[in-house]
Amino acid sequence: MAATTTLKLPETLKKRIGPLAEAAGKTPHAWMVEALETQAAAMEKRSDFVESALAAEAEVERTGRVYKSDDVLAWFVARSSGKKVSKPRSYKR
Repeated sequence: MAATTTLKLPETLKKRIGPLAEAAGKTPHAWMVEALETQAAAMEKRSDFVESALAAEAEVERTGRVYKSDDVLAWFVARSSGKKVSKPRSYKR
């Protein structure tokens, strides 16, 4: 179920949205809803990324295990070429 909200836009922004929405084949309302959804999804994705990075950092701090960047790069290149290769070895810092 949709919730109603009021959004006050600066007149200059409102004038910009009309032609952009029309070019996209949408109403200004649909265009703004899509823009808000896109921004919300991007911020959620960024938040998940930061959370994952902090968890990885904590794991490195806890275990001391890391990978050499050259080994990881070589593994990615080989995998992207379709080769079956072993995962790189981790090392204690």
